[in-house]
Amino acid sequence: MNGQLRAAAYDGTSMTRQTTALVTGGAGLIGSHIVDAARAEGWQLRVLDSLERQTHPNGRPAWIPDDVEFVHGDVRNRRDWERALDGVDIVFHEAAYGGYMPEIAKFIHVNAYGTALMLETIRNRNLPIRKIVMASSQAVYNEGAYGCAEHGHFYGQTRPVAQLERGEYDVQCPICEMPSTPVPTDEAAPMGGENVYAISKADQERLLISFGRATGLPVVALRYSCTYGPRQSIFNPYTGVIAIFCTRLMNDVPPVVYEDGRQSRDLVFVEDVARANILVATDDRANGGVYNVGTGNAVEIGTLARTLATQLGKDIEPRIPGEFRPGEMRALISDISQIRQLGFAPKVDLATGVDRYLEWIAEQGDVGEYFSNAEKRLRKRNVVRKSSERTSA
Repeated sequence: MNGQLRAAAYDGTSMTRQTTALVTGGAGLIGSHIVDAARAEGWQLRVLDSLERQTHPNGRPAWIPDDVEFVHGDVRNRRDWERALDGVDIVFHEAAYGGYMPEIAKFIHVNAYGTALMLETIRNRNLPIRKIVMASSQAVYNEGAYGCAEHGHFYGQTRPVAQLERGEYDVQCPICEMPSTPVPTDEAAPMGGENVYAISKADQERLLISFGRATGLPVVALRYSCTYGPRQSIFNPYTGVIAIFCTRLMNDVPPVVYEDGRQSRDLVFVEDVARANILVATDDRANGGVYNVGTGNAVEIGTLARTLATQLGKDIEPRIPGEFRPGEMRALISDISQIRQLGFAPKVDLATGVDRYLEWIAEQGDVGEYFSNAEKRLRKRNVVRKSSERTSA
């Protein structure tokens, strides 16, 4: 790629000047790495970020380059969108309120309303945006895909709270009701996650895709697997399983693992996610599409907690108190065959990625432990619930 978009222009003309990209949430984990990747392509960059105090308590982080224009603003503010979008060719919309926080209205306000306001601003001001790439999430699925030894492939449904309260965590075959095996989940899996974050991300995605169809503006939604890596906030106790586990272990307290520890996630390194964004931004074959971005592999969360403890030199077993979060998936392995057809392949395996994250976190000085207080708040608001059968470590 040479810094010129290959994607079809909104008005049907080719781009003849240097690309200017806006990265919303550009101070955060994924956004800041997209900034790095786009700068490497020779693009001009602008960042819109509210510097949410829970994630950025020290203000603007040092990893935002001095030559990147920074707009301190909020995606819920129309005037901030007008300032941020002026003169922009491509938008990477990464800003979001995420994780398992107890708010309801704020998820919808930041994620769904913020996206709607962006699209409305582009339409009403007739801005010559060339493409929008938006961060969606694997959370939009009801559940992952599964295979039953007798009845074959099926898409899981959100597990009933009553089942989880009994300490029965596995997804069962809908025909024989036997436990089933997770298999890669493709983009055809039903949408309909049942926690507020999932609902807000599904709203974002539907708003974007429908806007693209109605206007002809090229748009792409990327459904990220669990993303990790350097710059993941060590202050936010509600999001980022590796960051949360590491801050606990570094303070000699055990990671808290929900359910029985056998739930699994596809963990993708942040630089791979950033490369996927640049790829779909510069390839018109991606226009109008929705793509999984992950590795195609998964790890059990209990195993992850023990692996991190070993790599940090901590002889600490995870605490498995027999609790669950309603609406959470049991397992998700991303089927990435569609984005592979565009040339994407993850380059950083989990072992290498964890090593790189641990090197980074070791450079951050004293690391606090914020999850204990957050855990009490989550229980009080019923974001975390107790199973009838206590599962010990």
